[in-house]
Amino acid sequence: MFTGLIQETALVREALRQGNDIRLSLEAEGISRRVKTGDSVAVNGCCLTVVEVRPPRLSFQAVSETLKRTVLGLLKEGDRVNLELPLTLEQPLGGHFVQGHVDGVARILELKPEGQGLRLKARLPGDLAPYVVEKGSIALDGISLTVAAVEGDEVEVALIPHTVENTTLKTKKVDDYLHVEVDLLAKYVEKLSSVFREAGRNP
Repeated sequence: MFTGLIQETALVREALRQGNDIRLSLEAEGISRRVKTGDSVAVNGCCLTVVEVRPPRLSFQAVSETLKRTVLGLLKEGDRVNLELPLTLEQPLGGHFVQGHVDGVARILELKPEGQGLRLKARLPGDLAPYVVEKGSIALDGISLTVAAVEGDEVEVALIPHTVENTTLKTKKVDDYLHVEVDLLAKYVEKLSSVFREAGRNP
């Protein structure tokens, strides 16, 4: 379980194809000294298992199922990714509950200045739109954000300067892709509601 508060951006040093999988090697000065083999780390919001640690580098194996559901396969040497370690009971929940399970991929439609920050508009996969509400929570590339506006399958978020400067969002541009994880609580509410609806039709 994560919070969507990014702790470090890491430099991709290697994205090596191994059959249907990818071995991802990152340079992460801080987090590489805090993890061991077998630990979980959210990489752009996708929970991956550390397979090797050689500070300042750490490596992951992204299997074919992960690559089907994410855009990790598009990463190349020189790119940057967002990293977060799992939540512990000693930490405040400053963002929202993020599982590190990518629900889909959004495409950036617009990035424009707003005050001292930015306004980002993205198009969600249509099946995710019902889980997104204005002033609700959403994770984009692992970043916990508040929904500023939603219309159909388009969602907007307001980015403060701190978020822009301390995540990979400062390098994003129109037509780039973002991992999406919708609010966990919304998914549970939808599941329970469907159960009750079914029970009402079939007592």
